[in-house]
Amino acid sequence: MRLEIVTAIFKSDFKSFLRNKGTLFWTLAFPIMLILIFGAIFSGVGESKYELTVVDYDNTDMSKLFINILDNTSIIKTKLVNIQEEELLSYIKDNNIKRLIVIPEGFQQTIYQMSFNKNATTNISFYFDQSEQQTNSIVRSVISSVVINLNMNITGGKEIIKVKDIETISGEFTYIDFFLPGMIGLTIMQTCIYGSIESNTKFKKYGILRKLLTTPITRSEWIFSKMLFQLFLSFVSSIVIIIVGVLAFGLNVHITILMIIIIIASSFLFTGIGMLIGRFVKDEESAGMAGGVISFPMMFLAGTFFPLEQMPGFLQTIAQILPLYYVNEGLRNAMIYLKTDAAIFHSAIVLIFASVFFIAGLLLTKWRED
Repeated sequence: MRLEIVTAIFKSDFKSFLRNKGTLFWTLAFPIMLILIFGAIFSGVGESKYELTVVDYDNTDMSKLFINILDNTSIIKTKLVNIQEEELLSYIKDNNIKRLIVIPEGFQQTIYQMSFNKNATTNISFYFDQSEQQTNSIVRSVISSVVINLNMNITGGKEIIKVKDIETISGEFTYIDFFLPGMIGLTIMQTCIYGSIESNTKFKKYGILRKLLTTPITRSEWIFSKMLFQLFLSFVSSIVIIIVGVLAFGLNVHITILMIIIIIASSFLFTGIGMLIGRFVKDEESAGMAGGVISFPMMFLAGTFFPLEQMPGFLQTIAQILPLYYVNEGLRNAMIYLKTDAAIFHSAIVLIFASVFFIAGLLLTKWRED
């Protein structure tokens, strides 16, 4: 083996590596971005506090003690609300409450009756959105621990205080129900952003955009036709994901008008983002890098793979300004959970994002060379 030849080839590859901006970015910046995002998400897992809405119909020293113990844990942050019992379910639905406990009237009195009534019991009702399986299991385990300790201190271990579980969404949901709509949103984002970028940069590179000026085709006709193709791909990928979900996992997917609206709006939205990126990059390598910078953080921060509550508070705030978050939540509520009000709200946000980004992409896309 001749060392000088090996060295020469290595130097040649190294120079090519330095000249290739895309390779340079994904080799150096990608792992940095990866560790920063996942480090920020999972370094705060043990510090996260999950909000638990509390309705206290007893309003006694004992009920306040129970709430105080919950609030002093490192996991739960209680939020006390005053609502009538007959308005409870509508309040949960209207405010999209994930977890709520009800301390019944007579809670303290029942505990005091234990001295002369050995059969006395009282139930704390735990209302929960079963689609949030992982976070609910954490909160439920904390509530159970507090109840067990109270029973131990009050009665020496006899179960006088019990927890009654009540699901707030009809039907049984698993993680795959949460994941599938997020997968649709993610696929639409990737397809439309990278599809628009590739088309614009390739046409710009070969001078096709400039040549289109000499044809009777208008700029709006060309852009709209490209957008329709991205919309076609969005529906194809969505249908494939749904079919696999139904056949492989037995999912009960509801095809609703809101779901179709969100898919159409998100296609416009991410196509617009792709057009904006394509406007400001000069070559295909830079385009791929720019697309990754935009899409990669949204992929992990917008609630595609796990609920926002598993992330630290500042990342939850960031997630709620990302378009993909509203696409994911809108699809979940429209096609899985059938929460119409929540689906309408998220659809409206997606439509606003779509209008802004698509119009901006339309206005900034040029055929002339800069």
